[in-house]
Amino acid sequence: MRTRYWRTAAGLLMTAVMLFPVYWMVVVSLTPAREMRKSPPSLFPASPTLEGYERVLREQLPYFGTSLLVALGTVVLTLALAAPAAYALAKLWPAGRRAFGFVLLVAQMIPGIIMALGFYGIYVRLGITNTVWGLVLADSTVAVPFAVLVLTAFMASVPDELLQAARIDGAGPWRAFVSVVLPASRNGVITAALFSFLWAWSDFLFAATLDSGGALQPLTLGIYRYIGNNNQEWNSIMATAVVASVPASVLLVVAQRFVAAGLTSGAVKD
Repeated sequence: MRTRYWRTAAGLLMTAVMLFPVYWMVVVSLTPAREMRKSPPSLFPASPTLEGYERVLREQLPYFGTSLLVALGTVVLTLALAAPAAYALAKLWPAGRRAFGFVLLVAQMIPGIIMALGFYGIYVRLGITNTVWGLVLADSTVAVPFAVLVLTAFMASVPDELLQAARIDGAGPWRAFVSVVLPASRNGVITAALFSFLWAWSDFLFAATLDSGGALQPLTLGIYRYIGNNNQEWNSIMATAVVASVPASVLLVVAQRFVAAGLTSGAVKD
């Protein structure tokens, strides 16, 4: 019993340490600018203010809209490319599937700065820098390899009996994919969509390289409005960070049960 208490206490302590940056972000977002450089800093805002959040709602909404557009576009493009590719690798067994899987693993190891510089050279020649769909395409190159690997593992576990039953009913490969494999791989699809959204939502490298002068910029660039050479508006910066973390947190909470659920629970009866 005593060991259990110590484990619980250790777990609570580790959780508190890990969550302290989040707590401090909220505290700073509520701290007035005049108290920002107070030493030592207060663990609780003595006179909390919402002026940072007021500025966010007044100035950052266009950036939020752009980030949402880029993230949703990345999810759609990623799933449109990754789901059929994963189905082919998992169930159709094309020639060279092992080599293709190895290429996907290698693609995950390429540093982002190298990809960003390569994209920049291509985008300048094509004249598509500073565009939303250019960011969608760039973010998808990071999300697609991961999504293919995840969905391949999910789809490979779909019982072949389901596909055989679909073929007996006259379904071709595409109909079997849409009507059988894709619904049975719902948890994998949600997992791939979630990580694709989070990558695009939090992207800074591609945004700073490919869309630094565009009319529509994502939130990761909009936050730099509050950072200058001689002044940093930390309450507005942290308020923006708090508001920006809300969509990601909501998605993680909502999708958690789908990610953790069994793959084919209830799909096949003994």
